[in-house]
Amino acid sequence: MTMTTAANAPATGVWEISIYEAIGGRAALTAAVDNFYGRLLADPELARFFPDGVGPRHRAYLVTVLGEALGGRERYRGPDLAAAHRGLSITDAQFDRTAAHLAGTLDELGVPRDLADRIIGIVAGLRPVVVTG
Repeated sequence: MTMTTAANAPATGVWEISIYEAIGGRAALTAAVDNFYGRLLADPELARFFPDGVGPRHRAYLVTVLGEALGGRERYRGPDLAAAHRGLSITDAQFDRTAAHLAGTLDELGVPRDLADRIIGIVAGLRPVVVTG
């Protein structure tokens, strides 16, 4: 979704904003990523993918990936996502479990259900890049 400007606003006067803006921008994404990684690290099935925890750089990468995917001005310039996940043998079940943690994070942070569903749908598009097992 893109931001509608005054120059191209629909005649109805309705303004569209990106999901990124609707949820509160980078600050909201940073809070969501922190909550999300807390959930992943507490899940014995998924924590094994992070034997050394999750550092600031990894968190910043995810904030930027999500920021770009949700229509923000963020532009991801980190490691290739497919290459970064290639040797991890992540299964569809583990991807689904991770998505459930994301849904829980969005719910806990009060993201409206319609926006949360759209976010989950966008993130689901990463399945072919992340699932390698």
